[in-house]
Amino acid sequence: MTPMKTKILAGLAGGTAAAALAVGAVVPLAMAPAAAAAPSAVRTAPGSFADLVEQVSPAVVQIAAKRSAADGENAGGGADIPQHLREGPLGDMLERFFRDHGPHQPMPSPGNALGSGFIIDGGGLVVTNNHVVGGASEIKVTLKDGRSFPATLVGADEKTDLAVVRITTDQTLPTVAWGDSTATRVGDWVLAVGNPFGLSGTVTAGIVSARGRDLGSGPYDDFIQIDAPLNSGNSGGPLFDHAGRVIGVNTAIFSPNGGNVGIGFAIPSETAQAIVADLKAKGRVDRGWLGVGIQPVTPEIADSLGFDKPRGALVASIVDGSPAAAAGVRVGDIILAFGGRPVATMKDLTRAVAATPDGASRPIEVWRDGGAVTLTTTVAAAREAGEPQLRQQRADAATAVPSLGLKLAAIDDRARQTLGLADDARGAVVVSVDRSKDAAEKGLRPGDLITRVNQQPVVSPADVARAVETAAKAARKSVLLMVERNQQSRFVAIELTKT
Repeated sequence: MTPMKTKILAGLAGGTAAAALAVGAVVPLAMAPAAAAAPSAVRTAPGSFADLVEQVSPAVVQIAAKRSAADGENAGGGADIPQHLREGPLGDMLERFFRDHGPHQPMPSPGNALGSGFIIDGGGLVVTNNHVVGGASEIKVTLKDGRSFPATLVGADEKTDLAVVRITTDQTLPTVAWGDSTATRVGDWVLAVGNPFGLSGTVTAGIVSARGRDLGSGPYDDFIQIDAPLNSGNSGGPLFDHAGRVIGVNTAIFSPNGGNVGIGFAIPSETAQAIVADLKAKGRVDRGWLGVGIQPVTPEIADSLGFDKPRGALVASIVDGSPAAAAGVRVGDIILAFGGRPVATMKDLTRAVAATPDGASRPIEVWRDGGAVTLTTTVAAAREAGEPQLRQQRADAATAVPSLGLKLAAIDDRARQTLGLADDARGAVVVSVDRSKDAAEKGLRPGDLITRVNQQPVVSPADVARAVETAAKAARKSVLLMVERNQQSRFVAIELTKT
């Protein structure tokens, strides 16, 4: 199962997933719809979904994944919590819940998972959630007609919680086709088919409640929210549009008690179809890498830069030798477009870069010094970057900047030693923070290093004071600081107060 936001969010893979129904949780689901041909497209409320269900349900399957006790990690079903959710803000809560609660009814043994899937290839290719089959020693797929087959894992992707398994049979299997999730509108009818609590072939209907939901589970969050009832065991099942096409993979629910309350989430087909294609072809997903650390452009940051409105992705750091560095991207640039597509939010850039093949060249439009600049970069294959941890202690006080509520000190040998700063480090060290000021609200603390103010480099506390004075004279409401902590930089817009 999988945690998501606020309440408990847990994956709806049966077995241990049943336990999820005792507490609020975003839960990976298990549902498996199948269909090839699609009935006539009718967006108005249908008199019945019977014809549609008859078409798609043969391609929806039940998936049972067996894990050893060691793989299960704990008897409470922690293995069903997707890794990307396990590491999220509710990870500890979910771990405790599944450790302390057992199944509420006969279900697969602890450590096992029962979910759903759907057949997309007559030769036996089945799509499901990674949290359903990930780490399984045995996988069994059961069709609507009762036939069961052992399955092998073709490939899985933890970041999007998708997986592909294959079954072998001499007969051509019923299939369903992908639909276009981008054409789906809030208010459209949707149909979910799956195996909640092991009850195979269960059908539920509802509407699209919202689109583009970010549940904080990973960099590629872009869920479709629905009110069609989903429960434990629906994980991996398909979400159909009015024409019987798969527009989503049901993955999680939000619930105060673990059961359905009308808030379910599905991975859109636009994302799933591309990931599944990679898994089918290579057994893995290759993602592009730009080599920048980014953060959102908030209204305050936009105002401090004199920017027209909050949009784009603000570059907070650049990896040496990265594609971004080679292209001439600078810290403080706001990336407005990548590959000719607008970047409205950080997620837009993350997804666009990830979808770009290694070695492909793409234009990047950035906002710099009050104007747009177009650069060209050659994207590299994604890699993991380390996060060095440095000591942070307090340095001696020096210059006060009352309008920011900060006291700053110059970098000296003592500061370099206590803060673990490099010999060539430049900036002003934060000595104290007035708790009544905006700087405290934004999380600044003693030991932070201010390296830039309103895009201008800082060598001493006097540079900060001058930049603040200039901003005040220009009637700016805030200033944009680049703050370094643990060798990680970020931009923070701090409101100016009268002194």
